[in-house]
Amino acid sequence: MIDETDAQIIPLGHTVIADYVKSLTGAPGVYRMLDAQARVLYVGKARNLKARVSSYARLSGHSGRILRMISETATMMFLTTKTETEALLLEQNLIKQLKPKYNVLLRDDKSFPNILVTNHAFPMIKKHRGAKKEKGHYYGPFASAGAVTRSLAQLQRVFLLRNCSDSEFEGRTRPCLQYQIKRCAGPCVGKVTADEYREHVRDAERYLSGRSTDLQEKLAADMQAASDEMEFEKAAALRDRIKALTQVQSTQGINPRGTAEADVIALHMDKGQACVQVFFIRANQNWGNRDFYPRVGSEEIEASEVLEAFIGQFYDGKEPPRLLLLSHPIENINLMAEALSEKAERKVEILLPKRGEKAELIEFALRNAQQSLARKSAETATQAKLLKGLAEAFDLPKTPQRIEVYDNSHIQGAHAVGGMIVAGPDGFMKNHYRKFNIKGDDLTPGDDFGMMKEVLERRFKRLIKEDPLKKEGLWPDLLLIDGGIGQVSAVRAIMDKMGVSDIPMVGVAKGVDRDAGKEEFYRTGKPPFALRHNDPVLYFIQRMRDEAHRFAIGTHRAKRSKAISATPLDDVPGIGATRKRALLTHFGSAKAVSRAALADLKAVDGISDTIAETIYDYFHEKG
Repeated sequence: MIDETDAQIIPLGHTVIADYVKSLTGAPGVYRMLDAQARVLYVGKARNLKARVSSYARLSGHSGRILRMISETATMMFLTTKTETEALLLEQNLIKQLKPKYNVLLRDDKSFPNILVTNHAFPMIKKHRGAKKEKGHYYGPFASAGAVTRSLAQLQRVFLLRNCSDSEFEGRTRPCLQYQIKRCAGPCVGKVTADEYREHVRDAERYLSGRSTDLQEKLAADMQAASDEMEFEKAAALRDRIKALTQVQSTQGINPRGTAEADVIALHMDKGQACVQVFFIRANQNWGNRDFYPRVGSEEIEASEVLEAFIGQFYDGKEPPRLLLLSHPIENINLMAEALSEKAERKVEILLPKRGEKAELIEFALRNAQQSLARKSAETATQAKLLKGLAEAFDLPKTPQRIEVYDNSHIQGAHAVGGMIVAGPDGFMKNHYRKFNIKGDDLTPGDDFGMMKEVLERRFKRLIKEDPLKKEGLWPDLLLIDGGIGQVSAVRAIMDKMGVSDIPMVGVAKGVDRDAGKEEFYRTGKPPFALRHNDPVLYFIQRMRDEAHRFAIGTHRAKRSKAISATPLDDVPGIGATRKRALLTHFGSAKAVSRAALADLKAVDGISDTIAETIYDYFHEKG
């Protein structure tokens, strides 16, 4: 339904779009709608740009969401492509980069972990996330780090593969705890031969490739052969492995026989909110599931548009499987399959199963999506109530949508870091967390005021530069500071100096005996006060403060650990981890390397004459 306001402002956007239509051709491509401040409102793709953009020039036949988008359009941009498939891939890439207001947006886009079996005489098995640069065999993706951890624990119990690093493996002189608890075959100290260990690795890779039935038959045959030859200890070990493998298979839940490799993608929508549930089926096994909550922005949007946008963005940086099973049809299903096939350089099918095992998989994923969205809606309602309670407790002008909490961590000034965590209507916004390595050389060790000053100045100077008009939703509605009136006054002075004095701030200080639950709150120009002991808002503030402290402490520990393990060799050009390890193994310490003669450096395995000269020159010129 169009109200009078919409009717009055539509012609402006309509006229802008109609003017562009005159110069467009029928080529495929991508178009962008921008507002008066040149912010991207929407990115779309078209088989025929002229025909697609012409549809926006009409005054009728649009939903309220599209009408608002048209009314805000001040300019447009166009990119033509050779094919519609190319346009689809470019559209999804631009959506992820630009995050337009009126597009469906996938907000959680982390990479997924894999299991890696390394290239080594005695391969290790480990979790891997990110680019597949290390040599070895990769199996995945898994839905989460937890799914990988569980699978690794099961694989170790069944196949007895090592999980120690190569340097630990090479330095062992006696079996470790993993061997004692029967989680490793002990190849580091010769408890198993190279051939026997390679067979363990092959068995694990059979299992990860979905050939567990063949594997069980093989293990059973090996056990019988060992028994026939009266090698009862070996037969008992094989019996234990068969038993462990059976237990693993029985606890995995869904293990479809007729679906070797697929992503099962189910969408549930309710009252302008959406949940997409993705199950990863690999090697006829369920390797976990993950739920996503894309930003849809309107109850008017169709499920087909949400699901198509999700698929395009989800696989923008990921390799698609051979089969996608969907709960809802998408408008350009053949085009999407063609685009994913082009990306994967092999055929990718997209199906909407109606019966059989694949339909059961969709039904199961859809049920999970419904339950996940119900939980998410309940959590969001609770969070909204807490934010409203926070606004009432601190007399804020509006309910905060973005709360920033700051904390510092150091040991007598050493390895000092500042941490910022963010909370909002959806809870903790972890992709907005920021860490600050304290750089001030003139700071007195342990000067918390000076550290906070540096953190806030760096944070808000950047914010003023990147979003001076406060239109991107990155400005906080409330600052929580760990401390009393002194800290609050100091922070207020810093903010006033930067010209951002309109942001409310509250100091959170431990009360009597520094006990949790007796916190006192400080605001500029107002007396301190406390909330009642069982107030949910108090618990909410404590959680935010504790999260800020956890984040700052974790960042500080990581920085300190890195500093402890650092050596002068880290700064020598051309010295990576492998050469560093070879030098330390040969000489025993970085100091010994720095004092070594050129001839001794050249004698180290893996160190060429040129590299040896570089190392020698670095330390002697420096000295």
